[in-house]
Amino acid sequence: MTNTELYTFADGRNILTIDGRLTKTQSLSLMDGAKNCAIVMDSSKIPTSAEEKVILAHEVGHCETGAFYDENSLELRSRCEYRADKWAVKMLIPKDSLSQAFKSGITRTWELAEHFGVTEEFILKACRLYGFIDN
Repeated sequence: MTNTELYTFADGRNILTIDGRLTKTQSLSLMDGAKNCAIVMDSSKIPTSAEEKVILAHEVGHCETGAFYDENSLELRSRCEYRADKWAVKMLIPKDSLSQAFKSGITRTWELAEHFGVTEEFILKACRLYGFIDN
């Protein structure tokens, strides 16, 4: 999935995406009482297209799963972040696609990241989620 396709997906789900200036983070997602979702991303803090894709997919994951929390709920926060990451991995790197990449000889983290257009850290999350690596 390309960045453009991901933005189109968000738009099709009525998720508003905004390029705005943020002081403490690269991005955030918000949902109001009517379940309308918005994502703010600070493009000045996102240096690569791969990082933009991973961040956007993660924030869309919050919106799609309803995984939101406030500053005072630390345990809930980790669960919400996991749910958003899990959604993003499944959207950007389906298990079958990752398995096929392995079978075709793409096995190094940097090669997989380049192949899928994501970050190396995100590839490791996908490999952990699908049980290809431990911890």
